[in-house]
Amino acid sequence: MYVYDDFDRAFIAERNRQFRAQVARRLDGSLTEEEFRPLRLMNGLYLQLHAYMLRVAVPYGTLNPDQLRALASIADRWDKGYGHVTTRQNVQFNWPRLTDVPDMLDALAEVGLHAIQTSGNTIRNVTADHFAGAAADEIRDPRPYAELIRQWSTDHPEFQFLPRKFKIAVTGSSIDRAVTRAHDIGLRMVLRDGAPGFEVIVGGGLGRTPMIGQVLRDYLPEADLLPYLEAVVGTYNLLGRRDNKYKARIKITVHENGLETVRDLVEARFAEIAPGFDAVATQAHLARIARQFEGPALTPASDLAYQAAYGADPEFRSWADTNLHPHKVAGHAVVTVSLKAHGQTPGDISSDQMRALADLAESYGHGEIRLSHEQNAILPHVRKADLPALHRALRAHGLATANAGLISDIIACPGMDYCALATARSIPIAQQIATRFEALKLEHEVGPLKIKISGCINACGHHHVGHIGILGLDRAGVETYQITLGGDGGADAVLGDRTGPGFSADEIVPAIERIVRAYLGIRLGREETFLATYRRVGIGPFKAALYDQEPRDAA
Repeated sequence: MYVYDDFDRAFIAERNRQFRAQVARRLDGSLTEEEFRPLRLMNGLYLQLHAYMLRVAVPYGTLNPDQLRALASIADRWDKGYGHVTTRQNVQFNWPRLTDVPDMLDALAEVGLHAIQTSGNTIRNVTADHFAGAAADEIRDPRPYAELIRQWSTDHPEFQFLPRKFKIAVTGSSIDRAVTRAHDIGLRMVLRDGAPGFEVIVGGGLGRTPMIGQVLRDYLPEADLLPYLEAVVGTYNLLGRRDNKYKARIKITVHENGLETVRDLVEARFAEIAPGFDAVATQAHLARIARQFEGPALTPASDLAYQAAYGADPEFRSWADTNLHPHKVAGHAVVTVSLKAHGQTPGDISSDQMRALADLAESYGHGEIRLSHEQNAILPHVRKADLPALHRALRAHGLATANAGLISDIIACPGMDYCALATARSIPIAQQIATRFEALKLEHEVGPLKIKISGCINACGHHHVGHIGILGLDRAGVETYQITLGGDGGADAVLGDRTGPGFSADEIVPAIERIVRAYLGIRLGREETFLATYRRVGIGPFKAALYDQEPRDAA
């Protein structure tokens, strides 16, 4: 992973010094809240429903054990003993006191972390495939490119006051685990004549006007990455609307002007600025970054101990079936550590669990931890022979839930329990769905099914691309939940279809159960997933199950 150099350390120290002085001026009344707001947002500090919230950047979701232990210490010392993993691969602390935030930022800086550009109308934390550098289906590790983008975009003088926030995601696999088509810019690695480059996707995004991104360039050589990104963001900075924040995202810019017009403007700008970029120096810098991302020296290993445990221990077998992903080196696995224990808040991790996970990463995972946009943690390099011992240790700390990709592995925003923008609760609904299907012992029978919940139309829970999406709204003072079906955030990303009228908080969990039971009744065997069944039969049978209509022929 990337390690701060002297420049990084000096830069972060100066930013923290400035913010400490700004906090002091806010506390003594020299700055009003209106004056202070843009300053705190530049440093990742929000004012939520009940308290401040500090959002810590975890670039492309990569952490080392010392960083995770530092997050645990911060949680204990200045918060309530836990952190929350977000869909941007960040960690949030929901209860800091303003007076403590400068000390929290200094503690983060000691381990190479910060909160810069986790808010505001700027380029946010760059996200990446959480299996990067390990997955068997990967073309190349995308994280060096994500780090290059992070360095280019941090404090970029032209892009600190964009029309609206701007999000970039990078994947090195054809299996898109970074939801690139729902980002302002998505970069999907491709090969042309053996040379790596990127398919550039632009104009994706969810929120009140959800859109799937469109291909701006089908192949961009890696040497052109930074000038092309500068051309895209620069074009948006000039063309994007500033008269209406709801129409300010680049997705609206592309929609209103047309993809071809945007492409022409970007290509013209690219031709103008590309000669000013030193491609040789940039490639040399990228090579230096890439060396810091060289993975552990793994060799094929025996998995006999794994096979023995798999055959003898049903609990271990259940966990292995859901929470392991193929590794590029034989005898190893990528491990998803679920932060979705049944009935718990999705994405929350206690300080004790952070420390335990840090220790286990050192013992079994070559000191690497990832945070995923699905609000889980990942150990990317684990010998299969070590998996039985790892599973026992995870179980002792409440981290061995066997549900990755299943019904209870729910993405949920903080909702009205924390967020000042929310119009309904998300967390209790997620908890109730998880415990209902755990009690019914159905989720392993159902198989892969992604449920995503948002507490308002800003769609921080990504409900538009959930196989089952749930949107909480306020209807005359009553929390009402709309359902969408058939969404997907993968390589063939698609927005879900709205089923019809919403359901009350008391009705939504039974409604989800009716959908799932309808699926079980019409699928073509256990191998046909919920999403495959939905694409085969359409929305009709599910609407019938929801609203007691006469079912249509599903054949």
